[in-house]
Amino acid sequence: MKPFTKVQENPQIPALAIPQRKTWLKFKQQKFLFLMMLPAIIWALIFAYTPMVGLYMSFVNYQPTLGAFWQTLFHSEFVGFKWFDYFFSNGDFLIIMRNTLASTLITLLFSFPMPILIAIAINEIKNVSFKKTVQTASYLPYFISWVIAANIIVTLLSSDGAINGLLKFLHITDESILFLQNGKYFWWIVALGNTWKDMGYSSIMYLAAISSINPELYEAAKVDGANRFKQIRYITLPHLKPTIVILLILALGGILNAGFDQHFLLGNDLTMDYSDVLSTYSFRYGIQNGMFSYASAVGMFSSVVAFIIVVIVNFIAKRVNGHSLF
Repeated sequence: MKPFTKVQENPQIPALAIPQRKTWLKFKQQKFLFLMMLPAIIWALIFAYTPMVGLYMSFVNYQPTLGAFWQTLFHSEFVGFKWFDYFFSNGDFLIIMRNTLASTLITLLFSFPMPILIAIAINEIKNVSFKKTVQTASYLPYFISWVIAANIIVTLLSSDGAINGLLKFLHITDESILFLQNGKYFWWIVALGNTWKDMGYSSIMYLAAISSINPELYEAAKVDGANRFKQIRYITLPHLKPTIVILLILALGGILNAGFDQHFLLGNDLTMDYSDVLSTYSFRYGIQNGMFSYASAVGMFSSVVAFIIVVIVNFIAKRVNGHSLF
């Protein structure tokens, strides 16, 4: 590929035309790279941006009919912020927000540091065969659907399951604890389930960042007498800092996305006051009750808040340590 050549400024060419000329020259020289980007751009336009037109449903009283979807949508009664006002004013808002924030924050407490610890631990394994075995074992839960994972969790936490059996064996309790029938345990169960399922797969990015560290830094640290813990503290963790900051920004951006599958599959009528989050609430009103506009408004509220949080956290991270997402 030819290097990008600097465009010679010509006093006869207007100043505004020079950046345009540079852009066109760059596009001409790297046309095949832009051509390779075309499928991804088309995919994003079709599946990411075009569906955003449906957000208009949040501002109308949409009622599905036998007619065409778009015609029905744009001819529905415009109600403005009625559905948002209804969501904020009814008694469900505080409960749903409490459940969503509690579930995501407890999950973040466990699921964010665990991939870092796993990546560092795997990197310290010297036996190549054992290292690959541990990596594969840590990735496997991620590829298990939540239907299967929920059944595993339910079996382990049942009254005659392995967890209650272990607690009785250690004489911690004499009677079985009904974990899935008591709401106060629900957030912690979901948090630990999310961590177990995703921590191995999430560690891949940290392992990639560790592999890019210059090995000579570790050799120099050994010469200076640094043990493995000091090498991790003064070499590995500082080099992981940019990756940690970026992933933390993305994690905080999804703070209102507690997850639909795990709450829907593990929740029940006895734990509804703790298991009902924004995603399950939207599903219940939108699909089961047919209030599509109301469910759309709830989903739009979640997306807007997530976007605002990402911008704020990114700004703070950039000001504090110079690392940011954008």
